[in-house]
Amino acid sequence: MVRFPKPSTPRLLYTLYNSPYRTTPSASPNASLLLGTSHLRNYSAGNLARAKEEKEPWWKESMEKLRNIGISAHIDSGKTTLTERVLYYTGKIHEIHEVRGKDGVGAKMDSMDLEREKGITIQSAATYCTWNGYQINIIDTPGHVDFTIEVERALRVLDGAILVLCSVGGVQSQSITVDRQMRRYEVPRLAFINKLDRMGADPWKVLNQARSKLRHHSAAMQVPIGLEEDFKGLVDLVQLKAYYFHGSSGEKVVTEELPANMEALVTEKRRELIEVVSEVDDKLAEAFLNDEPISSTDLEEAVRRATVAKKFVPVFMGSAFKNKGVQPLLNGVLSYLPCPSEVSNYALDQTKNEEKVTLTGTPDGPLVALAFKLEEGRFGQLTYLRIYEGVIRKGDFIINVNTGKKIKVPRLVRMHSDEMEDIQEAHAGQIVAVFGVDCASGDTFTDGSVRYTMTSMNVPEPVMSLAIQPVSKDSGGQFSKALNRFQREDPTFRVGLDPESGQTIISGMGELHLDIYVERIRREYKVDANVGKPRVNFRETVTQRAEFDYLHKKQTGGQGQYGRVCGYVEPLPPGSPVKFEFENMIVGQAIPSNFIPAIEKGFKEAANSGSLIGHPVENIRVVITDGASHAVDSSELAFKLAAIYAFRKCYEAARPVILEPVMLVELKVPIEFQGTVAGDINKRKGVIVGNDQDGDDSVITAHVPLNNMFGYSTALRSMTQGKGEFTMEYKEHLPVSHDVQMQLVNSYKGSKVAE
Repeated sequence: MVRFPKPSTPRLLYTLYNSPYRTTPSASPNASLLLGTSHLRNYSAGNLARAKEEKEPWWKESMEKLRNIGISAHIDSGKTTLTERVLYYTGKIHEIHEVRGKDGVGAKMDSMDLEREKGITIQSAATYCTWNGYQINIIDTPGHVDFTIEVERALRVLDGAILVLCSVGGVQSQSITVDRQMRRYEVPRLAFINKLDRMGADPWKVLNQARSKLRHHSAAMQVPIGLEEDFKGLVDLVQLKAYYFHGSSGEKVVTEELPANMEALVTEKRRELIEVVSEVDDKLAEAFLNDEPISSTDLEEAVRRATVAKKFVPVFMGSAFKNKGVQPLLNGVLSYLPCPSEVSNYALDQTKNEEKVTLTGTPDGPLVALAFKLEEGRFGQLTYLRIYEGVIRKGDFIINVNTGKKIKVPRLVRMHSDEMEDIQEAHAGQIVAVFGVDCASGDTFTDGSVRYTMTSMNVPEPVMSLAIQPVSKDSGGQFSKALNRFQREDPTFRVGLDPESGQTIISGMGELHLDIYVERIRREYKVDANVGKPRVNFRETVTQRAEFDYLHKKQTGGQGQYGRVCGYVEPLPPGSPVKFEFENMIVGQAIPSNFIPAIEKGFKEAANSGSLIGHPVENIRVVITDGASHAVDSSELAFKLAAIYAFRKCYEAARPVILEPVMLVELKVPIEFQGTVAGDINKRKGVIVGNDQDGDDSVITAHVPLNNMFGYSTALRSMTQGKGEFTMEYKEHLPVSHDVQMQLVNSYKGSKVAE
């Protein structure tokens, strides 16, 4: 029986359903929309010819009606609440649960127990929904800087983003970090000023902050009708209509004429919008300068062109918690953010020395997909893929370009937070997940016809370590299983062994990051673990050039060991992209060239632990200028040992110093506590670099050594009666003061003696 679409079905469904390329008469129209490519399989020659005549590829409309967006912002700006409302209005969920709700259910996108308890997002969660016939893939990301990798990998694969700003807090430290990440991956974005219902809400102040602090070329797309408890609705500056949100959850959007008392303000703000957009859009500028009337359509098209070109950031407003302004924001996503085929992505061709290749972004090309996130699911490893080109089908063979392995796709799903829906195939522009595919985060998959790799994400270095060991000996297996899994899922989480104490050391982005993983080991693997005092990841470096000339000679009957290396070590110039450089400047064959890699290996190994406090040595250049070898006794081992001893011998002469991670700390405290907090930062050897006033609060920016920041949240609470808040992120490694260096060296020597 053929099922016909209901009258309310969007036009796209009719098109796909009645299209000459749809080959299965009984398929439901919905399936055609969602699978997008299901009518590809039995494509006959006649249909192909007809498609060529019409010059319209079969995928064009379904690609144009697809959006991949991420929602990111500072902590507690309302990202997860906004995603919850989006899912509710698009019919993906049928009731709303609050992030810290009293019903104990928690938001749909916070599927981990820990997320629901703490009321924070830890892992980015993917979902999809349909709005006005468009399919939107959404990734909700965490706000805490400790989980910054989740934001990095979401932005790496998305075509557009929504930057949520709090109308009271304004542009905060993490908003700046997230915006910097969006710039790095060149993601067009909309801004959404949330929480207009709260006391002290001022969207115009936030808009000016976005222009000054984030250097956004932006203007408001809407004007709020009332603020704080009087916030009733919004005026759309493009269509010049007023929107009110009725119903128990704001699901009924009522469109009315402009309120008479707001006409002057609306005219002024619309003129401002046109002026700002015409600065970056020539077509609109021409109409504006010639004083031609600018219609809603002209303005909408100009805003879209400028946003997709990343020259303009449209600003929307509302209150997700009070269910106001979410539907117009969704319309803004459809109107102003690009579809996958409008974004240019490039890959590196491995067969042509990593030459850049621009991808078409269409299902017609060879398959190119990037694994951007791994998760251990109930059925084994779940790999999230963003498809950049081509089509992937269940049962296909795909090749992991990074490892060269050929893999069959056993199961293909689309994710809705922690739920999944099986699909048969997916095409370019979509975000899907596959089961049972063994790979690492950042691997590229193709169908074998090309050897392309996508550029990888920016992975920040971990700044803090903890010693950890299971309480009972029996749980060692589960313990190592947990650590292996978390390491594969999260590139910023590292596991290592302390060679001296034999303890397992875990490293991450901060106290919260490591606390969460220790808690997850306890809950998900039922392993109780003892945690040592947090350790800071110090580094060592040299400050001056030092010569070395070392002969390693050993004769104990039979073949001996002989290797001599001469040269010097020196610091690398500031801003150098590498942390260790080795250069062979030997003229002639004083050392046979086959021993040079062993010498480099020896120096690298020696640089793994400096003699001051046993931490890795960075920013160092080793140059080898001469040496000697023996026809019989020289070997790779002899030269490797010669290099290790040469490094240790000349290290003291190179005036080594200890580097410590310095954090960029932003504090927001009521003005009456400003003096106390600033005094405490000075006591912690911090340097205050900025002090602004924001209403009744003082915003202090400082650079503070991480070693002096342990337990700071408790100290700040007691200093400010619980009213102060702070965020910190890694800035750089800098040399420690002389007294701290002496103290660290003495405690290191003391611990060595104690052993």
